[in-house]
Amino acid sequence: MTPFTYSRAGETAEAVRMGGAAASAYLGGGTNLVDLMRETVARPERLVDVSGLSTSITDTDAGGLLIGAGVRNTTLAEHRAVRERFPLLSRAILAGASAQIRNMATVGGNLMQRTRCTYFYDADGSRCNKRVPGSGCDARDGFNRIHAVLGASDACVATHPSDMCVALAALDAVVHVEGSAGVRTLPLREFHRLPGDRPDVDTVLAPGDLIVAVEVPPLGFATNSTYRKVRDRASYAFALVSVAAALDMDGDRVRDVRIALGGVAHKPWRAARAEDALRGGPATEQAFRAAALMEFADAQPLRDNAFKPELATRTLVSVLGALAKGDAA
Repeated sequence: MTPFTYSRAGETAEAVRMGGAAASAYLGGGTNLVDLMRETVARPERLVDVSGLSTSITDTDAGGLLIGAGVRNTTLAEHRAVRERFPLLSRAILAGASAQIRNMATVGGNLMQRTRCTYFYDADGSRCNKRVPGSGCDARDGFNRIHAVLGASDACVATHPSDMCVALAALDAVVHVEGSAGVRTLPLREFHRLPGDRPDVDTVLAPGDLIVAVEVPPLGFATNSTYRKVRDRASYAFALVSVAAALDMDGDRVRDVRIALGGVAHKPWRAARAEDALRGGPATEQAFRAAALMEFADAQPLRDNAFKPELATRTLVSVLGALAKGDAA
């Protein structure tokens, strides 16, 4: 592990000032960053502890929630307003990790998670453009069962590991950021980048930018929502595919819908094509499947993950069918 200094920020302005220094990194719960440091994938020279900042969950005037970046995952998943008004978010968090990790992990840190691609972590033996730009991508011709089928590039086929972010993408969440350029907000759908030719850059944040909160806007039909995760083992494995969905019914037709997918792309994937296809149409298995197939029309599976489009399609059809019947559990 590279030697580093440690400082604990007492307020946001202090954190931004310290975090703006070269080779600095913000530390929340450390459940991902510390692992990356142990593997020498991440080598910050300065850690700025922000875990004591922004730890509240409050109602917004519009009826949504403002979630501090320092809120622990367990706290968020168990919050009454989250469980009652946005159950897909609570279920996504509970599916994401063991209780011990959820008790440490923070909301801001969850957004900043890096991929769990094996080749990314293999600092001594594998080529990885995300870790070393321009070195190549061994995953493309290697073992790529967990890798992306949507939005990938020749430079990178890694997937984003977060469950919580998939739910937040479906909910049109907004990220509140503070940095040297001041305070701004970013739609979560635009927060994470697709790889293109710069897979080493995960987000649109500028150096030193600090996530201070995540806002979930009101969505009346989010009470009829769920999160379903398909994985190789039941005990907190990363998703092969996952679905976050909320459905608003008008009799036997779809009035409105929100869908996001995990495990299929470099970022949480908002299924806009499928949503557009479903709105105003019948809530039938055939319609759900047709919408899913539209979403995966441009999929580019690799040797080991050609099953993903069909697996995601079946999962989405099942989830929407359950929501249409009012059976989201």
